Amino acid sequence: MTSDHGMASERYLNHPTFGMLYRVAPAGEGRDVYATLYAQRMFFLVTLQPRGAQFEVIPYGDARHHAEVHLGRCRRDGSDDLESWSQLFDQTFI
Repeated sequence: MTSDHGMASERYLNHPTFGMLYRVAPAGEGRDVYATLYAQRMFFLVTLQPRGAQFEVIPYGDARHHAEVHLGRCRRDGSDDLESWSQLFDQTFI
């Protein structure tokens, strides 16, 4: 299991229909929450696989929950990236 330290964790993906997505938060179990960059705000649970990515549309509340859990983990771990993740959370959900 890889730990996600460093805002080198800023990641983008291209969705075949919705265009550019940006990573909002890790979601555990090899998955990440991504949001649309340009279109109406949509959230995806993305699993990267050897032959591409699996995209599952998730509701706003689920995406926010994953991001809150990640922020809590960063606080508990004393992560150096807490500030960056907090800013991203505010930009995305507030």
